[in-house]
Amino acid sequence: MSAVTQLRELKIAVLFGGNSGEREVSLASATTVLTTLRDGGYTPLALDTGEASWWEALTEVDIAFNIQHGVGGEDGVTQGLLQSLGVVGTGSNVLGSALAMDKLRSKQLWRALGLPTADFALVDADTDVAGLLASWGTAFIKPCAEGSSLGMARVNTPESFSAAYEAAAAYGTGVLAEQFIDGPEYTVAILGDRALPPIRIEATREFYDYEAKYKGNSTRYIVPCGLNSAEEEHVCALANAAFKALGCSVWGRVDLMRAGTGEFQLLEVNTVPGMTDHSLVPMAATAAGMSLLELLEEILLMSWQAGGGITGEAG
Repeated sequence: MSAVTQLRELKIAVLFGGNSGEREVSLASATTVLTTLRDGGYTPLALDTGEASWWEALTEVDIAFNIQHGVGGEDGVTQGLLQSLGVVGTGSNVLGSALAMDKLRSKQLWRALGLPTADFALVDADTDVAGLLASWGTAFIKPCAEGSSLGMARVNTPESFSAAYEAAAAYGTGVLAEQFIDGPEYTVAILGDRALPPIRIEATREFYDYEAKYKGNSTRYIVPCGLNSAEEEHVCALANAAFKALGCSVWGRVDLMRAGTGEFQLLEVNTVPGMTDHSLVPMAATAAGMSLLELLEEILLMSWQAGGGITGEAG
């Protein structure tokens, strides 16, 4: 019996929604995942984790496709709940999810391992911002543990820092300042042990913010990304190393910038990337010759195998 045939015998739930600032994005991602699985002959159970006692419906579930973005769904909380209930969840485990969500500790780990990432500092309302900006020129201010560029702002004066800090601090996860890198942005989707084709992102807004990611249509996504073969091999290896360094597994996305010196600098890892019509992992999968259904099946298969389930060949 093939692995996909075995997969079709499992009871699959799709977890989405939640109560984070990324709820609306998660709802859009869930629509894509549910529609694709249903069109592919599956009968997934749809569970909005923003509803009370949603986990009670997991009693008969074998595997949960987690497409919750942000706090509660992407930071180890749901992963720990599923583990305690004996339900296999897709993607990274508790540790990998928690570390990747925490931008400060991600960068601390990468720096300790010699992986390149822009200079950074944990800041508060009393930080010597003038000193930071004198050294860096421009900084990005962001919550330590949020996604989709929520609470993120670019600052180049002490006066602009105050409002940016207050907006980021409102998320309650600490505030990170990161040196601005003036160069192109790239993203690399990770699937198992392999990197999918990198994508270059060209945003017409000040930076690749929430509006550019999910609402506007002016952002350009370039794949093939324009790097030569050696550069592409390097950026894929770097993304894979960054992903594994945080204990992440199965699937995710690594974001990078290229500095004026030509060096790639790591930004962050997303362990539950979007599946909307603007999302990058489906785009990378298409560039690699995979359909969206094949992508979802591979994520489910790898996650089930990691949980001790399906063996055998895919297909």
